[in-house]
Amino acid sequence: MDLVERFLKYVSFDTQSSEDAGVTPSTPGQMTFARYLKEELEGLGLEDVTLDDNGYLFATLPANTDRPVPTIGFIAHMDTSPDMSGCNVRPRIVQQYDGGDIVLCADEQIVLSPARFPELLAHRGEDLIVTDGHTLLGADDKAGIAEIVSAVVWLQQHPEVEHGRVRIGFNPDEEIGLGAHKFDVEKFGCQWAYTMDGGEVGELEFENFNAASARLTFKGRNVHPGYAKDKMVNSMLVAARFISMLPAWETPEHTEGYEGFFHLTGMQGEVEQTTLNYIIRDHDRARFDARKQLMQRLACALNTEYGEGTVTLELHDQYYNMRRQIEPVMHVVDIAREAMLAAGVEPRVRAIRGGTDGAQLSFKGLPCPNIFAGGLNFHGRYEFVPVQSMEKARDVVVKIIELTARR
Repeated sequence: MDLVERFLKYVSFDTQSSEDAGVTPSTPGQMTFARYLKEELEGLGLEDVTLDDNGYLFATLPANTDRPVPTIGFIAHMDTSPDMSGCNVRPRIVQQYDGGDIVLCADEQIVLSPARFPELLAHRGEDLIVTDGHTLLGADDKAGIAEIVSAVVWLQQHPEVEHGRVRIGFNPDEEIGLGAHKFDVEKFGCQWAYTMDGGEVGELEFENFNAASARLTFKGRNVHPGYAKDKMVNSMLVAARFISMLPAWETPEHTEGYEGFFHLTGMQGEVEQTTLNYIIRDHDRARFDARKQLMQRLACALNTEYGEGTVTLELHDQYYNMRRQIEPVMHVVDIAREAMLAAGVEPRVRAIRGGTDGAQLSFKGLPCPNIFAGGLNFHGRYEFVPVQSMEKARDVVVKIIELTARR
């Protein structure tokens, strides 16, 4: 089975995660996929293949040298985003893409167009795997899984390439922020690892957002509107006041690069009670803390104006910028950069405007930068992955393993 066949098989599994399940893995399809992968890895002759009750699958490619070589790992997640269905994915390959529109579904006029997605033009002449417009594709992160497994197969077929012990980890529920929560770093047993969960070719990331969630509850007082003067408190209007007090331009649609934001992700309300859900993001820890403090001050100000208990704020930190954990061991990034160059890939080191399992794993003692898997337009019907990008990602994995042994 080659890389493309492997990937097409993987996307046939429905592995959407769910934020409301309260169990790990959050959906049964993830465990079904994990069992399939377990059988595949066992069939390839890997050692120490284990699958626990929470859907964490580990395996080992044994070293083929007696020299002391660090044990390194490669990690990818099995779930796909809850944002769009991953059931009955029907991929197809657009051979030698010509730079024009790609009709995903003619009947519903669903078109993947460079006019809307100009990144397509960077892949003219390549073979693009696309959807039929009714589901996501699942390259996030089944491309990463296929690349890791294919790299292992390549190394097995080329025993002349010296390498150390390599650990493989496939985990559930990354898309709902829980992929690393039950990841047993001690059992995984690596000195460092890489998540294969990035996008465009060349991406190499060791910085990510500091992240928190915020839930605000606004209490109102409902009175007949005809007799409401000086009595009614409309919780929806108080919530609107809060929204207006935050910096208007510090939202996702107005920020880029290292700029942080407040993102209103949900709202529900009536006169008596309204709730707002936010996520807070910033690469800089001091600015991140200042954003949380601003929310607290605004809540206090509204409580002073409308009465204590009008606004309740719940803040929860989610993950932190892994840069602090990676900087003392920058050789793990240097090896990845060197591997990309050796594989004919120009490294594109940048900060993630998001997070990966690697961020949380880094704070659990496993330094874990993130490397491209090749897919684009994740989490929706316009997702695609160039075959050539997947091949380059596989080659980078091989080169990292090879260079680690040489060092």
